[in-house]
Amino acid sequence: MQELVLNPPGRTMEGDAAKQAERISVREEFELRLGECGPLAFRVAQGVLRNAADAEDVAQETLLRAYRKFHELRRPARFRSWIVRISFRLALDRWRARKRREIRETTWSQPISGAALPSTEEVVCSNEFQARLERALDELPEKLRLVVILAAIHGHTLEEVSCSLGIPMGTVKSRLFFARKQLAEKLR
Repeated sequence: MQELVLNPPGRTMEGDAAKQAERISVREEFELRLGECGPLAFRVAQGVLRNAADAEDVAQETLLRAYRKFHELRRPARFRSWIVRISFRLALDRWRARKRREIRETTWSQPISGAALPSTEEVVCSNEFQARLERALDELPEKLRLVVILAAIHGHTLEEVSCSLGIPMGTVKSRLFFARKQLAEKLR
């Protein structure tokens, strides 16, 4: 059965066909670029979240947002860094929400009376250093923390960090220097 389509006054079938052809070409271009760097969204999210299930959710959200806004991308050659930026920011938002939730849950679950301090052996056996590092990272200013996470933790080159954050290379270098210096002071 053939579908009947009514056009509002002033609209022609040719104009609708041109728009549909444009939508198809934008979709094909998006799919082509996505094929080149689609797994990158997952890897970036995995690096931030350290959880495959959450990383998959963030990667899907990244691709959905990228698809919805692809027509607004001014320089399609920057698609890769654009995907990295979207994925990184979404993963960071998810990570922060998870941390807030953990703090909220542990605060409610702790008894009011003071508990006994852990023994030296327990402290050594725990991942104390990892916790201290995460706290030190949380205490860094946002602009320094982003550069450290991308460059030092995820292993992105300084140029990739510069493109992802949209800041000059010299700024990336100086932020990385100051971030490492502050982390070293906090971990002493």
